Amino acid sequence: MDNRLRNKKFALVVDPEPKFDLSPYLYMQFMEPLGTTDSSVEAGWDFMRNCWREDLIEVTRELAPTIIRWPGGCLASYYRWREGVGPRDKRIPMYNLCWGGIETNQIGTHEFMDFCRQVNADPLITVNFRSDGRKYWAKPVVGGNRSADSEEAAEWIDYCNNPSNKERIQNGSKEPFGVKTWQIGNETSYARDAFDCETSAKLTREFAREMHKADPDIALIGWGDSGWARKVAEIAGEELEYIAFHHHFNSGMDNSPLKSVDYREDPELTWEHLMNAYKSSETRIHQIRDEVKDYNIKLAITEGHFALPGRNRCEVLSSWGAGVANARVLNVHARNGDIIKIATLADFCGNRWMVNAIMIPTPGGKSYMMPVARVMSLFRHHTGRKALDVLSIPDGLDITASRSDDKIYLHVINTKMKMAIAADIQIKGTKINSGQVFEITADPTDEIDETRPDLFSPVQHNMTDGSIWQFPAASVTALELEIENLE
Repeated sequence: MDNRLRNKKFALVVDPEPKFDLSPYLYMQFMEPLGTTDSSVEAGWDFMRNCWREDLIEVTRELAPTIIRWPGGCLASYYRWREGVGPRDKRIPMYNLCWGGIETNQIGTHEFMDFCRQVNADPLITVNFRSDGRKYWAKPVVGGNRSADSEEAAEWIDYCNNPSNKERIQNGSKEPFGVKTWQIGNETSYARDAFDCETSAKLTREFAREMHKADPDIALIGWGDSGWARKVAEIAGEELEYIAFHHHFNSGMDNSPLKSVDYREDPELTWEHLMNAYKSSETRIHQIRDEVKDYNIKLAITEGHFALPGRNRCEVLSSWGAGVANARVLNVHARNGDIIKIATLADFCGNRWMVNAIMIPTPGGKSYMMPVARVMSLFRHHTGRKALDVLSIPDGLDITASRSDDKIYLHVINTKMKMAIAADIQIKGTKINSGQVFEITADPTDEIDETRPDLFSPVQHNMTDGSIWQFPAASVTALELEIENLE
């Protein structure tokens, strides 16, 4: 052991006393049909065989999302769920009013539930909340009436969860789907000439009460972004388990190289912007926390990712630097895990948008994980049930800790682009008996594509030199430490 590391500068000290429960739903994925903008759902469907693409199922199992949200997003504001159930040749196509094109509805409730079952994820369904007050979606020039009321939402819940629902049984599913988490409204506060805050809060209460009549045991999410959280909690909070908000961060876009291909010209400047991106997420979370501090309600980030010009096409999101940046946001979520119980960092899948967790080559090829998915998968597979305090952190590292029984988990990010950082890992009052290290390290400028789908796969090591570990430059690492208490 190098005695030079036995000083405060290199100490990584963790308090093993649990602070609060960490929700498994911090690793949510969000599936929305994005029409002509990105074949985000239909690209994953094998229309010749009427089933999900096997390569998408395989890579999603590796990603291991704990919960998946569907059908939107914006599409939920004009989605009529009965158009997507029943015999496939009789389903009614719909205009995709936000994303362009025609949605075939070949993928509906049954197909979504089949996907969740195959990848072992819980479902989260967003209901049509009177088109979120948007008249141009409720009654568009084409497509008929696209608004749905609380009764239609309750009927969807009964269809999914009532063991005796005749309509679902007739459509081929004898067993209920058991959908326990539902969201009311999507980005309701983002549109002009739509619901105001108080109207939305009262309608949320109306929807929630009607939905609870269909199944009293469901958990409901109400919309509370844009300064609405306090009012929605005040009026509808007794009916809700969560308040939702979205965060699409861009790291100071006005002066940022991330907004175009400029990021390739100055890698160090790009790294600086990527390493600061987490700050906007941290600020937003603290704002929403403050709004609901007087109410017994949790938070749900049901959409969140980098938002970059060109319909989220910016190539920097394929780089390992973006992977490290997203890992920092995951640590922000974990530090606020006492109140954040549902969160995501990506749109789920597609063949064009770089904000997707999984890219689906079309018309053929093998689906693969983007950098954001790699870090979500890494942390998802190596995390504990209880959050811990990290008392001392070496300069340049970003660390969160958790625990399950006698195993301690560390999520460690080296924020230095070109410098490895050594740490002397200490768990107060315990002895570390053994450790496993799961590490992703690469040049931040490296970019993944279909020809190198495993470029950012994690590598496993065993800790062999006591509690000392050196974290490579620009790395994301998960550690599992077996401990025993010292008498």
